[in-house]
Amino acid sequence: MLKRTFTCLVLLVAALTARANVQLPALFSDNMVLQQGVPVTIWGWAQDGEKVTVKFRGQTVSTTTRNLKWAVKLRPLKAGGPNDLTISAAENTVTLANVLVGEVWVCSGQSNMEWPLSRSFQPEADIASATNQRIRLFHVPKAKSDSPTVKTKAAWQVCAPETVPNFTAVGYYFGRDLQAARKVPVGLIQSDWGGSPAEAWMSREALETNERYQTEILDSYTAAEKKYRESLATYEVEKAEAAKSNDEFKKKPPGLGWKPSELYNGMIAPLLPYAIKGSIWYQGESNAGRAEQYRSLFADMIRCWRRDWGQEDFTFLCVQLAPFTAIKEQPQESAWAELREAQWLATKTLPKVGMAVITDVGDPKDIHPKQKQPVGARLALAARGIAYGEKIEFSGPLYRHLEIKGDKAVLLFDHVGKGLEARDGELKGFAICGDDRNFVWAKAEIVGDTVVVSCPAVTKPVAVRFGWADCPVVNLWNRNGLPASPFRTDDFPMITAPKK
Repeated sequence: MLKRTFTCLVLLVAALTARANVQLPALFSDNMVLQQGVPVTIWGWAQDGEKVTVKFRGQTVSTTTRNLKWAVKLRPLKAGGPNDLTISAAENTVTLANVLVGEVWVCSGQSNMEWPLSRSFQPEADIASATNQRIRLFHVPKAKSDSPTVKTKAAWQVCAPETVPNFTAVGYYFGRDLQAARKVPVGLIQSDWGGSPAEAWMSREALETNERYQTEILDSYTAAEKKYRESLATYEVEKAEAAKSNDEFKKKPPGLGWKPSELYNGMIAPLLPYAIKGSIWYQGESNAGRAEQYRSLFADMIRCWRRDWGQEDFTFLCVQLAPFTAIKEQPQESAWAELREAQWLATKTLPKVGMAVITDVGDPKDIHPKQKQPVGARLALAARGIAYGEKIEFSGPLYRHLEIKGDKAVLLFDHVGKGLEARDGELKGFAICGDDRNFVWAKAEIVGDTVVVSCPAVTKPVAVRFGWADCPVVNLWNRNGLPASPFRTDDFPMITAPKK
């Protein structure tokens, strides 16, 4: 790896020495959006000693290239544009046209974030009406890397029917609603990969600070890599033997699978330190079997991104996992419920972290539910409330406290908004248990801003669960039109915790 890195640096030095031209990351292109209201770093590469000057909206900032890299900071900018931005050195000047200033958001995660607009629910009208000069799109190419990379090949595009079909549907709907509400330009950076686990999106340094990394994550991946190399060796032997015998060889080579940090290195590191407002994140399916571990892993990933971006408080919004798999007749333990709880806990332990609940738009038979518009819309509401401080209700009811009163359990909530309501009949999805920890379905009624839960079979209730299932069937909302998050009031042992 060191030899390959050294060779790349030699080639870069040779290229810069030959041309002495200023070079820019892919993020700096025509049609880009710069973040308003914060110092904005502009950076790139040139020959050592080369003076580089950046001009934008009356600001002129110069620096001298050192170790092949240069960087300048523009003072905080106001939303608007378009304008031209120029970067000049002795041998060349680069002019970036149609540059806007507004709100920049990263859209990341696995397949449900990657899911394109063209394959979402009834997208034709939304694609046809997608022309919006105030929304810009940047799609980071898929790239795995064993070490942090500095370059990626892509360019900003203006949002239009021709550019939006293959862009993230969740990201597009989020950006469309945000731009309409905030009345400023919005830049969306898509960086996602279907099936990816959270640890692939974290730096190695961040993973090493997680107490579970050495004992669980690293051991698991080391064993997987060993198995892969053994399978590959066997494959090569069988392939060679088939060739000697002139036999047709149809067997496919083994796959390595995911490695910690490889997507952070290949798809996040090239974006740093481009100024952003925040990130939306739709991931967790690949970690559901390790939901108890995800409690610390997810929070550490958010801290990692904030630290490495140099923006310790940027807003981070996640999408809670949608309902999936067969609906169960009786209350049961659930790995997906435990993952949803881990996502919710991040909103409690870290500042400026929000969550969009989507219990109403899942599909028991499809891990990729097609209705992405409500997902983007709820993320936009969360952004408006958390990132921009708008006085709006941006969340459905969130469990706050349990009070036991005789044979009844009384639940109190945050984000009640205009009041609680049951959609389509009596409340569904509540289960209750006594000291035996055997959960049974319960009757639930809205009383003011509380929900009262009871069951004749449980005379001394201990705990309540709501929507605690892989595929919850629930109908508690607030009158602001947002669904309640699944929850449990107990802290009973988790089925995804490592066996001791």
